[in-house]
Amino acid sequence: MSGSSVPMMSLASFAVPAARACRGALAALLVVGLCALPAPAGQEDWQSLPRREALAMHGEPRLPAGFASLPYVNPDAPKGGRLIQSIIGTFDNLNPFVPKGIAAQGITTLVFQPLMARSADEPFSVYGLIANAVRMPEDRSFVVFHLDPRARFSDGHPVTAADVLFSFELLREKGQLYYRSYLGQVERAQALDPLTVRFDLKPGNRETPLTLAQLPVLPAHLIDRDTFEQTTFQTPVGSGPYVVAAVDAGRSITFRRNPDFWAKDLPATRGLYNFDEIRFDYYRDVNTQFEAFKAGLYDVRVETSASRWAIGYDFPAVHSGAVLRETLPVGTPRPMYGFALNSRRPPLADVRVREALGYFLDFPWVNRNLFYDLYRRTGSYFAGSSLSSAGRPASAGERALLAPFPGAVRADILEGTWRPPEADGSGRDRAMARKGLDLLESAGFALRDGVLRHDGGAPLVFEIMVVSRDQERLALNFAQSLKPAGIVADVRLVDEAQYWKRLLAADFDVILYTWNVSASPGSEQSNRWSSAAADRPGSLNITGAKSPAVDATIDALLAARTMEQFTDATRAFDRALLSGFYVVPLFHADGQWVARRAEIDRPEKVPLFGPVIDSWWRKP
Repeated sequence: MSGSSVPMMSLASFAVPAARACRGALAALLVVGLCALPAPAGQEDWQSLPRREALAMHGEPRLPAGFASLPYVNPDAPKGGRLIQSIIGTFDNLNPFVPKGIAAQGITTLVFQPLMARSADEPFSVYGLIANAVRMPEDRSFVVFHLDPRARFSDGHPVTAADVLFSFELLREKGQLYYRSYLGQVERAQALDPLTVRFDLKPGNRETPLTLAQLPVLPAHLIDRDTFEQTTFQTPVGSGPYVVAAVDAGRSITFRRNPDFWAKDLPATRGLYNFDEIRFDYYRDVNTQFEAFKAGLYDVRVETSASRWAIGYDFPAVHSGAVLRETLPVGTPRPMYGFALNSRRPPLADVRVREALGYFLDFPWVNRNLFYDLYRRTGSYFAGSSLSSAGRPASAGERALLAPFPGAVRADILEGTWRPPEADGSGRDRAMARKGLDLLESAGFALRDGVLRHDGGAPLVFEIMVVSRDQERLALNFAQSLKPAGIVADVRLVDEAQYWKRLLAADFDVILYTWNVSASPGSEQSNRWSSAAADRPGSLNITGAKSPAVDATIDALLAARTMEQFTDATRAFDRALLSGFYVVPLFHADGQWVARRAEIDRPEKVPLFGPVIDSWWRKP
């Protein structure tokens, strides 16, 4: 690679010897031969179904057939220049599809492409990209993708059905856990001809055709299946708008726009990918990263610290207008951020104990003294969206879904009147503390000689594991507020590697954690909250939630056929989670805080999902 500083590491993952390339060509012919296999009995002829240019999870896609460009781009945006972004951490792998190593930023979206492109302005809709058309029956029992004959990898090799099947099989067997999970919903995959692929699907999850549409397509002629799982610094080859131009291992990665990008004039890509070069620079810590921005070393900063946003941007470039600050709107549900309680461990296994802990958090005091009153309290797993149950009584559809599980949802949560406990902001609200102690007493605890003990025996003691100084400051405040109640919370700061190792092994009492959520929650909720995932190693059901009501509402939102059914199922799911008190909710921001160099411009419209930097450009 020209201009790269790369250590000697495995180069096998994205390259195969000539003999294996021949073997791959033979395999491609055999795969295409599968079109002779008969269709499963009882399934309608796929050729009788209409060809569609787009799919939506519920209802119809918002954009009409033949649309010119996405509504949140400038189709006439100037091309050229460089964009420099920053990342905290390091990387040791250029293969982002496998669990090993830490993948470099940008490869998944800039080098590779999925079958279809997701719109950032709709809850879950996909439009033509590598697959320019799709067929699907109403019951979504299978889906057929028609590939664009113009699709090419950056080395000029055409993208074929053999590449799609190769990618499917490889990622299902050796890919990241989320690939293995959603690709496991496929019963059979086959090539109907060199440019047509059919997937027959397991019943019960109507999201699967759209998640399959996001399958990244890898070049079968360049990847060795046997060494795919190894970390590598071999330059990856995809069909996307950029190629990797330079790598400084662990420090930076540079992408160069491919002038021969096959899809540059498609409606789903017009107005995107405007920079000739994109570079990601890596920094070891956030303070160094911020100082680099102040010094003009990178162009765009998405701020996540309220205190830094409030007082940290008092520097000359802001005063002169060389740096612009904006709070950009985000229309998707706001993330749930809070103290995650591991219900596998006593005494946190008792829902009364979990609920009681929330009464000792003085959010107004924390927001005012630590975060300059920039946050709002989060009272739902889908806050700020129509999917939230907060402030809404349950509909008839929700009540029908929850009826088989009496007592699973609290009456006040069912009626939409519950809110997280709100202290008076003094930092010592006795009324809230008394409510918390009453709950703990009902769970068998009593305060004696300044120590809260269960039946006069074991004290209520737990550890809060944190991974940053900001988290530590917040956890120490919470621990201090618990102390007058006789509750001992030890705060332990660990490095990121240890944090994730312990989290995935469920080896913790309490952690600070963020549950991000899209405008169309789906299969990922099973891995986060289902009973089946609670005891599965490596799952993200970190709280150990086991609730039949939660399981049933996840199944309902995956099976929903209409937006009304989906909304009912998601709100019922929200109520079931809130009733389990698995989290002491904290806060969220109203929008996304962004600072950028004045020479970096953006479209006026901000889509539902928030700012899309791929649509920005450098002023000529």
